[in-house]
Amino acid sequence: MLINARHAIAFTGAGISTESGIPDFRGPQGLWKQYSPEIATIDYFLQHPKDFWLFYRMRMSTLFVAKPNRAHYAVAELERLGIIKAVITQNVDGLHQAAGSKNVIELHGTMKRAVCIACGRTYPMEVVIRKIDSGQIPPLCDECGGILKPDTVLFGEPVKDFDKARELALMSDAVLVIGSSLSVYPAAYIPIFVKEMGGKVIIINMEPTELDYIADVIIQCKAGDAMTLLLREIKDRLGIQQ
Repeated sequence: MLINARHAIAFTGAGISTESGIPDFRGPQGLWKQYSPEIATIDYFLQHPKDFWLFYRMRMSTLFVAKPNRAHYAVAELERLGIIKAVITQNVDGLHQAAGSKNVIELHGTMKRAVCIACGRTYPMEVVIRKIDSGQIPPLCDECGGILKPDTVLFGEPVKDFDKARELALMSDAVLVIGSSLSVYPAAYIPIFVKEMGGKVIIINMEPTELDYIADVIIQCKAGDAMTLLLREIKDRLGIQQ
């Protein structure tokens, strides 16, 4: 399906990064098994910025040391080979770019920087971490004194670049879904758009997803295992040296 596709894309969720040591959200060991999803809402951030940043600082201790895994590198290689044209991700960890993917749309933003909610000035997250670790919780803007927020999409906020992602999906005839429960909208519309245009939907995930019923292929195993074998098979069929 991927080799024969005219325009294939990848759509990834938290499950592609679990082998990098980043917990997913809804799996058996997921983050929402330990914490209430309320803590990731924009309302919670605005009402309890100190508690929010204490939670987020804990998350960053994992996110900042994480390295791309086999699945990220395989996706980047498929892009390099021209098999997939773009990566649309729900993740904020930047691991696709670290692995070498070039055309990446981050629907839920990035944890690599923070933005002042008052004046819009952005800061590298390393600067924000220094503010927090020196006792400034919540971290404040040097320009106007406003509260800084991670440049990620919290529950209750609009996703980023969705129009661009939808446009890509509508021109695609195959989507490779990796590590997403497909339960968070509007992001989960991406494979639906591909399916509605007559395209193929391939889902790789450890658990059943909410859109398994539209899938042409379902592979239930670790993203790294599946992607390693998939890349090897594609290279074999294309006659590319391993």
